Amino acid sequence: MSTAWLRVPDQIYARSFAIIRAEAELDRLPPALVPLALRVVHACGMVEVASRLAWQGDPATAGRAALAAGRPVIADCRMVASGIIRRRLPAGTEILCGLDCDETAAIAARDGTTRSAAALDALGDRLAGAVVAIGNAPTALFRLLEIIAAGGPRPAAILAFPVGFVGAAESKQALIEAGCGVPFLTLPGRMGGSAMASAAVNALWAPNEEGG
Repeated sequence: MSTAWLRVPDQIYARSFAIIRAEAELDRLPPALVPLALRVVHACGMVEVASRLAWQGDPATAGRAALAAGRPVIADCRMVASGIIRRRLPAGTEILCGLDCDETAAIAARDGTTRSAAALDALGDRLAGAVVAIGNAPTALFRLLEIIAAGGPRPAAILAFPVGFVGAAESKQALIEAGCGVPFLTLPGRMGGSAMASAAVNALWAPNEEGG
C-alpha cells in the first residue's frame, strides 16, 4: 500500500480548496458568494454544484450582518446544527433547532404537518432577522415561505439545501419563484443535504478562512 498521501491537516485543506478553485465554475458568482460556494462544494465533493447554485440578493452579506447583530442561526435539523463550527461564528451566537422545542410535536399534530414545519412555528419571533439554514426537510422551507408570505417574522438570509425525492426540488423552486425579498442561496433540484447547509453557514463569518 502506498504511503504517499497527505497527513497534515492544513496541507489537506489547502490542496482541497486549490482543486476546487481550479475546477469549479466560480466566475459566474458574485464575489461575496464565492466563499460559500467553495465550502458547499468542499462539503459534497462535486465541483459541478458551483455552476448550479441559485441566489437572490446578497445572502452572504445579509447573513454576516445578522450574525454581527447577535441574531441566531436557525437549523431545520440537528445534523445541520451539529455541522456548524461554533468558532466560525461570533462568540455567543445561538444555534437553534425548533425540533427541540417542547411545543413542536403538539403544533405538528394540531396542524397535520411535519415536525420540521411545525418547528418554525414553535420558534416564533426568533425567526426575525435570523440566518435560516435548511439541509434536510422540504416541508420546513415550504412552511418558512408561508410564514413570510403571511406577513410573519422575516429572516435575514435563507441558506436552502433540502434534499430528497419528495418536495425538495419543488420547495427550492418555490423559493426561487416567491420573490419574498429575503436574500437566499439554494441548489435547485433534488440534491442538497445537511453538510451543504452547515458548510454555507460556516463560510459566513470568516469568508477568507478555508481551513477546517
